Amino acid sequence: MFHLRRLGLGLAFLLALLSFGTVGNYFLEGHSWFKALYFTVVTISTVGYGDIIPQTTAGKIFAMVLIFGGAGLFFYAFGLISEAVLSGAIQNVFGRRQLEKKIQTLKDHYVICGYGRIGKHICNLIAREVPFVVIENDPEVIKEIEADGHLFLESDATQEETLLKAGVERARGLVTVLRSDADNVYITLTARSLNPRIFILARADDERVVKRLKQAGANKVFSPYLIGARRMALAILRPAVTDFLELTTPEINLELQLEEVRLSPRSRLVGKDLVTSRIREVSGAIILAVKKLSGEMVFNPPPHYVLEAGDILIALGERKELARLEDLARS
Repeated sequence: MFHLRRLGLGLAFLLALLSFGTVGNYFLEGHSWFKALYFTVVTISTVGYGDIIPQTTAGKIFAMVLIFGGAGLFFYAFGLISEAVLSGAIQNVFGRRQLEKKIQTLKDHYVICGYGRIGKHICNLIAREVPFVVIENDPEVIKEIEADGHLFLESDATQEETLLKAGVERARGLVTVLRSDADNVYITLTARSLNPRIFILARADDERVVKRLKQAGANKVFSPYLIGARRMALAILRPAVTDFLELTTPEINLELQLEEVRLSPRSRLVGKDLVTSRIREVSGAIILAVKKLSGEMVFNPPPHYVLEAGDILIALGERKELARLEDLARS
């Protein structure tokens, strides 16, 4: 960075000046190395002579050269160092304020608590789809978040004031994936009390904690080890199914995706069945299931299924097909 280069330049100038003065005073005045260094510092800082003064003519001439040439260079180097240090501090303060301002403008966003292996993957997968802010208190991990370009708060996610700074009251959802199950339970409790309508997704390493997290207010609880084990077992028992599921994940196939689309009350699809709506012909997307407002899930809905406002269509298709379906669902 620019201020680091200036800091290095200033230190180099200062070191060269001190070395020049110390060597000159050592040979011309016959001082010890320490006294020669001390004399150089007194000279270039313009403090004035007290206990040590030049004794020889050559030493006095050298002192004059050092005063006229070295004092200016000394203050120039000192200025570079001061500017670099101050600009770095100011930049850090300004950068934090910029982050806080951006976070304050967020609405209907997600709060991600923890940027470990799971949290990092979650952020990378949703980065292009939804706004979010990460809460992390590990300085080394903060460097990774900065490098990845995500909004973040360097703080403790278990603190209520931290969640408030992250805009939990305005957030659409919260994801807590800390390594400690106890911390995840506490964050869930706090977030639910601050925003009763927020969607909370929590991690549980211990299967016995799943029930506690749901009691604390989590909408969904996932155990990474259990999910991994199920996926591996599925790969053994039904490898073709596993291959199909992998095709629908964004990191494997950027075109073919599973998507959920909610029907607006203004949508032309409302009141029509799947046949007369011509969803397949118009959009190209395949409707795999429908989640009703009551929470009931209708798998493989029959052709005569009548679409209602608020229905969430679980669809499979390419990006352009899903985009056309979203247009139909809106108006």
